Amino acid sequence: MARPHDPRANQKQRTRAAIVEAAIHLMRGGAAPSVADAAKAAKVSRATAYRYFPTPESLHLEIVGVTPAFRPAEELVESLEGDDSEARALSLLDLMNSLTFRNEAQMRMALKVYLDLWFAGHGKGEDAPPVREGRRMRWFERALSPARGCLTKAQWQRLNAAIALTTGVEAMVVMKDVCRLSDKDAQAVLHWAAEALLRAGLGDAARAAPRRTPKPRRAAASAR
Repeated sequence: MARPHDPRANQKQRTRAAIVEAAIHLMRGGAAPSVADAAKAAKVSRATAYRYFPTPESLHLEIVGVTPAFRPAEELVESLEGDDSEARALSLLDLMNSLTFRNEAQMRMALKVYLDLWFAGHGKGEDAPPVREGRRMRWFERALSPARGCLTKAQWQRLNAAIALTTGVEAMVVMKDVCRLSDKDAQAVLHWAAEALLRAGLGDAARAAPRRTPKPRRAAASAR
């Protein structure tokens, strides 16, 4: 049975979009907007805003927009060619870090949401809901796939885990907040660190690759 048409559907969409847009504007100004803040900026009532976003986390996840921001990385992963695992992984890492630094406010908000959910769950003795898709690990596994057959399971997991340290919002926070580097210098350091880890990890694959044994020379034909 078809659902009845809601004559107010367009108005509801516009109201929701206005709340999200107001929250994004506040976030880009350096604030961590509450539902009430977004409602005030959008000039709608708090009650209305809470109908769309009952918790701060629901609003924050909406305004972060991590998935659309990282669509170029997904497209790159799908187009990777060749067997050079190091080059494939570094091209992905450089793009991911460029997108992370370009969308710094959104990424920091995403990190705040993840931490808020962790603390909320921890306070109740519960696990935090899985709001992260785990794309980073999936993408790097795809980029490094040419070397997969030459690594043990432990070596494979270690390499992917190590590379995960050199990208994402956590790496950006360390580079900028702890090391006080500029965006350009921070990304250069992350590239250098990833390159060193890749060469160490892929060295395991190179050492495990079967060596070609020289073919024995045929005995010289007897003189007739």
